[in-house]
Amino acid sequence: MYSRLRLVLPLIFSVALGSVLFATYQVRAENSGLRNDLAIRASALAESFQENIEPLLQQGSRKDLERTVERFGHREHVAGIAVYNTNGDPLSVTSGLPAELRPRPEIAASASSEDRERGDFTRLNGTLMHMYAVPLHQDESVIGTLVLFQDAQYITAQTARMWRDSLLNSVLQTLLITLIGLFVIRWRFMDPIARTAKWMRTLRIGGVSVLPGLPDGEEFEQLTQEMTHLARDLGQARAAAEEEARLRESAESLWTAERLRVSVRNRLQNCPLFVVSNREPYMHVRAEKHVQAIVPASGLVTALEPILVACDGTWIAHGSGNADREMVDDRDHLRVPPNNPRYTLRRVWLNREEEDGYYFGFANEGLWPLCHTAHTRPAFRPENWERYQCVNRRFANAVLAEMSATEAPILLVQDYHFALLPRLVKEQRPDARVAIFWHIPWPNREVFGICPWQTELLEGLLGADLIGFHTQSHCNNFLESVDRALEARTEWDRFAINRHGHVTKVRPFPISVAFPDSVPGAPRSCSMEQDRSALLADLRVEATFLGVGVDRVDYTKGILERFQAIERFLETSPSYQRQFTFVQIGAPSRTNIPRYREFLAEVDREARRINERFQAGRWKPIVFLQGHYSHHDIQKFYRAADLCMVTSLHDGMNLVAKEFAAARDDEHGVLILSTFTGASKELTDALLVNPYDTKQLADAIRTAIEMPELEMMTRMQRMRRVVREHNIYRWAGDLLSDLCEIEIEKLEVDVAEAP
Repeated sequence: MYSRLRLVLPLIFSVALGSVLFATYQVRAENSGLRNDLAIRASALAESFQENIEPLLQQGSRKDLERTVERFGHREHVAGIAVYNTNGDPLSVTSGLPAELRPRPEIAASASSEDRERGDFTRLNGTLMHMYAVPLHQDESVIGTLVLFQDAQYITAQTARMWRDSLLNSVLQTLLITLIGLFVIRWRFMDPIARTAKWMRTLRIGGVSVLPGLPDGEEFEQLTQEMTHLARDLGQARAAAEEEARLRESAESLWTAERLRVSVRNRLQNCPLFVVSNREPYMHVRAEKHVQAIVPASGLVTALEPILVACDGTWIAHGSGNADREMVDDRDHLRVPPNNPRYTLRRVWLNREEEDGYYFGFANEGLWPLCHTAHTRPAFRPENWERYQCVNRRFANAVLAEMSATEAPILLVQDYHFALLPRLVKEQRPDARVAIFWHIPWPNREVFGICPWQTELLEGLLGADLIGFHTQSHCNNFLESVDRALEARTEWDRFAINRHGHVTKVRPFPISVAFPDSVPGAPRSCSMEQDRSALLADLRVEATFLGVGVDRVDYTKGILERFQAIERFLETSPSYQRQFTFVQIGAPSRTNIPRYREFLAEVDREARRINERFQAGRWKPIVFLQGHYSHHDIQKFYRAADLCMVTSLHDGMNLVAKEFAAARDDEHGVLILSTFTGASKELTDALLVNPYDTKQLADAIRTAIEMPELEMMTRMQRMRRVVREHNIYRWAGDLLSDLCEIEIEKLEVDVAEAP
């Protein structure tokens, strides 16, 4: 009750004060209005009397003057009339006029001397009176003064009544508003606060409680957001603690986000970490009238954010959102994540020409097809190479500026967009530990030799202390490329390259995904059949078996080969017509590049052609969904599918294969996997295929559909174990561990002694 009074008393005081102030203003305004009305009426009456009295005064008719004055003096609110000569002597006075008012008042003398009308209020024995004086003329000369006396006591009475009524209204309003305020406070604030306190108490003691529904409105928006984050963070912390305890109990060595944070904290010893990537972890886009923070689809955020949080690091990336500039400070910095800032995002700005030349041009029309060897000719244009060098220098300058106050900094460079950056940084900061991870394949030395600037690219990469690839074969290809193009000592026994005294280690670090926190074998809310039925109903398709493919629409992903295999399967196994449907989720990618636009149209045409050939009723063999789907939406397809097809013609890893295995907590489903992916080296229980062999692909589809349940579950269990043990946190931990073990002091001596 006391807390409610603390809220209500200020409300009572403020309402009462406001009511009194308003009443005072209202009474004063009414009083002023009544006085003005009386003054106007007095002026009108006085002028009327003047017209009748002036002729009588001019004629000197004393009796007629007295008779006229007496007649006029009995009107409503008129206390009396008096006429004075210029000397101030009364010529005629109403008989009922009090003796105190009979001598000429000062206002009459002023009206006579100034020859103008005058009015004023006075009090007589506590009674409010109004006097109005009008000069009387003869031949434009003042010969006397007419004074009209009016009883103004009714104004005092009416003002008193207004005060009484206003104060009574103020009291009633205060009581009414206070009661309403008490009700609103209880309904709008006290009850939600009580529910929130109960929810927090339940959450604190470890119970599971639904987030209390708070009223809509700005006052509760931030509270709702913070409560959601609190529940999520506390849940994650408890899950991490339970997982760590379970792992200790079972003597397992599974990597988790918490273990990664602890490992990073111990190894870096509060030394900040710097990450460079083309894609930023958070981008800001303008949606109607507000700015929205978006996390781009990328496993890098999952892997690297725990590291940056642990050491309060800095992530340097291209600011590509249309509202990115609005959110940074004067140094282009922004603290992220938005709801719980723990590290710094530094944005680097590129104009349209730089982005076209560096990203779409050299990186994705040159290096991408070169490294994937997927029968699309790489385009190497001198102007794109110039912009690639320029952007790498700009990012290098940004990195050097960020680490200027840091001793022995650690830098992780991401992907083929920044092949030149390690050398640019290392030349200025030889004390820095620099690693670069190459997320795409590295081709054999003959293919890489196509690039006109192979020497510059290799020299840029060898500025790093550690180069990471997905597989050992990519490491081998890189060392062979260096052997062929540069004068350097290749140390095959420890997979290192010594050039001018600087040693670069080359290691495989197979990237992975974050394995979900669900308990193996835990019951799910609905079955695979229910999931599939719901999805097919949404797609308006009838089918018994469901396949899924999830890819960017890229010529390296083998989507056309996949469709042709489905066509072959339906030809050779007609019994599965009207039963098997394949859903291809295709996210349009790099549509600024003509080859990608052409390929998107080609995929769409091929899907239409096959559907036109086989489609019947509500069944069709291929559903091509173009667009960017959220991770949550894609998970539904993974869990509902009988099989997932990953048929890349060449891929560094392909995380779709691992995502599919991680999503299948029911331990069902079959993965058909290209042998030209890095994932095929780990997920050997998938049906491994050559995507160029249409017959083999078609046979794999039938094998997957007809696979016995026991074999299916055994294969999926083994694949899930691999993904769980070799998850994204282990990838980041291994990469950082190897980098931290490099002895920078020794490297400085080697560089100094180099000829």
